[in-house]
Amino acid sequence: MPTLHLGARLHYETYGPDADAAPRLPVLLLAPGGLRSRIGLWRHTHDGRARNWPDPTVELARARRVIAMDQRNAGQSFAPVGPQDNWDSFAADQLGLLDALGIERFHVLGACIGSSFALRLAELAPQRVASAVLQQPIGWSPRNALLRSHNFQVWVDGAADRLAGVAPAHLQALEQNLFGGEDFVFSVSRDFVRNTPTPLLVLAGNDVHHPAEISRELATLAPRVQLIEEWRGESHRSAYLQGVLDFLEKAEQSPPK
Repeated sequence: MPTLHLGARLHYETYGPDADAAPRLPVLLLAPGGLRSRIGLWRHTHDGRARNWPDPTVELARARRVIAMDQRNAGQSFAPVGPQDNWDSFAADQLGLLDALGIERFHVLGACIGSSFALRLAELAPQRVASAVLQQPIGWSPRNALLRSHNFQVWVDGAADRLAGVAPAHLQALEQNLFGGEDFVFSVSRDFVRNTPTPLLVLAGNDVHHPAEISRELATLAPRVQLIEEWRGESHRSAYLQGVLDFLEKAEQSPPK
């Protein structure tokens, strides 16, 4: 099981063709699960139920090199926690992993919190992100405001062993830095989305954690965007797969701005 040491100790897995045998750009997968984002959550929920979408570590890897990772302090990845940590801390891990693998330009598919990670990557490294698939993106709404602190505490409780010795003030600062803005998708602004040259595919959310209104607003704001409303379940399996694969192929033909 590959592990990379970049200040954070990052667990990752690669799938599909070797780098020299893959003619298409690779795909970085940023898993769902909030701050518990880890590779296994592409395949099952936190309580072990099968996902109602195709596993991208299998399906996308049929034609492309795919890189999946556990985010810092989730799964088998570990990192210190300081009061300055924020969305850029995760982005530095993600870009550092790609650098270590010799990957310059890539697509990114993020689900849940992975969508916010993906948007931050598109803002910080626009020349490198060929496109971003945002699968049921998170975002602030009046209905889920109180859930943010609850979900953060669930992560803290579940990661107690690796967070032992971390000052409570540092955890409070991390929560504030990530979710304290109480606005939009947390990691980037609406102005960024309005002006991003990165092609976006939005696979719409439909519940309190992944508000449909956030998905629709992203689709309204972004200049190069496609929205798919119905993509979950066996009846939409082909729509999900073909929609994602066609989007990646088309985006790949667009030169970086």
